[in-house]
Amino acid sequence: MRTIQFILQKEFLQIFRNKAMLPILFAMPIVQLLVLSFAATYELKEASFALVDYDQSSLSRELTAQLQATGYFRLEYKTFSEKDALSKLQSGDVNMILTIPKDFDSDFLSGKPAPVQMLIDAVDGTKAGMIQSYSSSIIRDFNENHVQEVQLISSDVLQPPAQIELISINWYNPDLDYITYMVPGILVVLVSMIGLFLSGMNIVREQEIGTIEQLNVTPIKKSHFITGKIIPFWIIGMVDLLIGLGLARYGFNIPFLGSLLLILFVSGVYLIVIQALGLFISTVTSTQQQAMFIAWFIMVVFILMGGLFTPIESMPVWAQELTLANPVAWFIKMMRMVLLKGAGWQEISHMVIILVGMGILFYTIALNRYKKTSG
Repeated sequence: MRTIQFILQKEFLQIFRNKAMLPILFAMPIVQLLVLSFAATYELKEASFALVDYDQSSLSRELTAQLQATGYFRLEYKTFSEKDALSKLQSGDVNMILTIPKDFDSDFLSGKPAPVQMLIDAVDGTKAGMIQSYSSSIIRDFNENHVQEVQLISSDVLQPPAQIELISINWYNPDLDYITYMVPGILVVLVSMIGLFLSGMNIVREQEIGTIEQLNVTPIKKSHFITGKIIPFWIIGMVDLLIGLGLARYGFNIPFLGSLLLILFVSGVYLIVIQALGLFISTVTSTQQQAMFIAWFIMVVFILMGGLFTPIESMPVWAQELTLANPVAWFIKMMRMVLLKGAGWQEISHMVIILVGMGILFYTIALNRYKKTSG
């Protein structure tokens, strides 16, 4: 323990003497959490559309007003020429063209089909899907409301027709708030980047500045050396995590339904996994630049396949099987389960065991690899 204590003292002195390192460790994660939590959203806000209204009736104006009243759509351009509207769509000035044909009002009130046309810019498939979903839902509600009025007028029936009323209740995130869903995942990514990048460049930095040779001639055991490299950034990672959790709770009002101690325990295990992986990268590279590129490649794959932006269940089967070896995916899942659903040890214990297995594997590989390079 005394040996590890001296290594820790040396590591902390190196970290806090480097003035460029301190903002990266403490300020950058907070800024990224604030920026990404507000910027990374799939919610549709004020998609612009061009209107080609050949009918000019009260019903067509009501449909247009209903689209704008939701706050999801903004009328950007109004014309009687489909060609002009199409040029606006092609130039990217609008995201959708809504064309209302002539006699729309009379056809609708007489019970005839009254179609409207929507042309959507689908270069961004996700955004196009949301525009289609939102606009279809608004037009469907508009249609149902007026169909009932038409039926009442035409049949002189005093009571509205019987219908099934569907009431949906969203559990754990009642308002479908995107920030509530994203903040725990973004917090995982920030902690992962700190742990992987800094530990990934740690040993190779010692090689570049020549201090690794001085350490190799000392009677320090390899296990002490690797452990002494993990602990400092583990402590810093936990401090960053606590700051991020505080910001999530009091800045973004993320509900903490589960145990904070359980979150800290899982985070501690996860940081050992990701730092052991970083030290392994550090032992197979010869420059900090190489270590940075490999760590960046691994982190991009982990994030994109971690369920942060795309649900894992929506991925192909082979991709879902690959995520079983992705520690970021496991940690994001546990963070959301504990924070948002109040899951306890019984629900996540099997995932923690998997992380422990990964940690032992990466630590052992890093230890063996360091033995080879140190000769």
